[in-house]
Amino acid sequence: MRTAKELQNLLKKNICTFRTKYFGFMHHLEIERKFLVRRDEWTKLARPAGITYIQGYLSIDDEKVVRVRVAGEKGFITIKGKSSTISHPEFEYEIPVADAKELLAKYTPNRIEKVRTRIPAGKHVWEVDEFHGENEGLLMAEIELESPEELFEKPTWLGEEVTGDKRYYNSWLSCHPFGTWR
Repeated sequence: MRTAKELQNLLKKNICTFRTKYFGFMHHLEIERKFLVRRDEWTKLARPAGITYIQGYLSIDDEKVVRVRVAGEKGFITIKGKSSTISHPEFEYEIPVADAKELLAKYTPNRIEKVRTRIPAGKHVWEVDEFHGENEGLLMAEIELESPEELFEKPTWLGEEVTGDKRYYNSWLSCHPFGTWR
């Protein structure tokens, strides 16, 4: 197991490599729309098993968020740039799951726990998140698009659109849990 200092140096080195290698040379723009899910319709749906996600944030500010995540048996670190309602720059890299777990344990006091289920619909795949822990009761779906104008199939279980509503950003939910809204 690595020490906190070793993890900080590894993260610093990887972030510097990331900046050098990608900023200005490669730009990944994630375009996504988010919706609440109608629980009554969702529970009737035959669906595949989901994957458990645990994620936390190493940095949250107006320009970016830096997230660490364990998804099933894989670890990831993600940098998301400032959002313009439905799009934002995003860079995600797989890291050793042991490192992701250690980063979560040591540096992210507020975590998101959810089960993500992927549902194909036409040429797209909906990612439906059923939140647990302090966000218990929240059920949300998102879809990634090629362009903001792209049309997509809307399943019957889809509810109100919440794209651009910061209360439904995972980074916001990590500090302002859904369970405290009532």
